[in-house]
Amino acid sequence: MLKIDIISGFLGAGKTTLIKKLLSSALKGQKIVLIENEFGDIGIDGGFLKEAGIQINEMNSGCICCSLVGDFKKALNKVYEEYAPDRIIIEPSGVGKLSDVLKAVLSAELPDSEISSLTAVVDAKKCKTYLKNFGEFYKNQIQEAKCVVLSHTTGIEADKLEFCIDTVKELNPQAVIVTTEWDKLDGAKLFDAMTNDSTLLKQMKALEEEEVCPVCGGHHHHEHKHDEECGCGHHHHEHKHDEECGCGHHHHEHHHHGHDADEVFTSWGKETANVYTQEKVKSILSALDSGEYGTILRAKGIVRGEGDEWIHFDYVPEEVDVRLGSSEVIGRICVIGCKIDEAKLAKLFGVK
Repeated sequence: MLKIDIISGFLGAGKTTLIKKLLSSALKGQKIVLIENEFGDIGIDGGFLKEAGIQINEMNSGCICCSLVGDFKKALNKVYEEYAPDRIIIEPSGVGKLSDVLKAVLSAELPDSEISSLTAVVDAKKCKTYLKNFGEFYKNQIQEAKCVVLSHTTGIEADKLEFCIDTVKELNPQAVIVTTEWDKLDGAKLFDAMTNDSTLLKQMKALEEEEVCPVCGGHHHHEHKHDEECGCGHHHHEHKHDEECGCGHHHHEHHHHGHDADEVFTSWGKETANVYTQEKVKSILSALDSGEYGTILRAKGIVRGEGDEWIHFDYVPEEVDVRLGSSEVIGRICVIGCKIDEAKLAKLFGVK
């Protein structure tokens, strides 16, 4: 199946740099056609791509969202017929609306094809300026994207980065956001985020599907009994795991005195660009044993540490594991438990 990737972004945001990174790693070995649509008469970024053996169909006399919609449709079909690529990457002009670019692509009605990714590259340092001066076009690119990749985050002031993240979340709450500096991430991890394979919801679901006993917080129990009351306020006389106990999901025999498991156990998750120390993370996780935040059965996450560090952590009651690991596109925190106080948890982790 032909994959189509649309990588948009306002002028100078870094679209070409992102494409170059993907071509050299995550997409290496695929037969790719790049369609550029420069605003003006000269396509200035074609050279390095030609050297890399990438076929280019440049359209330099307008932008996709206006005069070139018809030609663009024709160009897409020509590319499909002549090159039979595995993937088409479309880099539209920075002054176009992403919604119009998407309409133009869909109007081509290419057989056996799908939109693989819909990405907006956003310059974190210029977010407030562009929002004020180019509101309609700028907002549209963010609103229509499935993934928003922030550029120029190296050395940015914390309040500027926070403003940009808040703006993106307000305009597009469902978008995957990449805040980590690109040189800290490999192309595969970036591409996973762009294709929605790296999301908070997926990580929450994976955590929920782990075999965790909702009574004692232990792992991989297949049959055991609890003749005492757990922190959820339910007296358990018998608790069996027929297949898997995913913290409230997929229970085959799980008695809560008439309470369905989904009513009892809840999940809470947040994305954050906050910086933590290992000591701070250990302190936060240790506080979960207090009962002040509800009965916490499981917590897991990856957050940014000091310098180039990334802190990975796991928690079950009275057991904390904090270690350094690989970079992630944005910090993520996942918590599962019963009677969770979300406001207190947010304050404990220092997130909104």
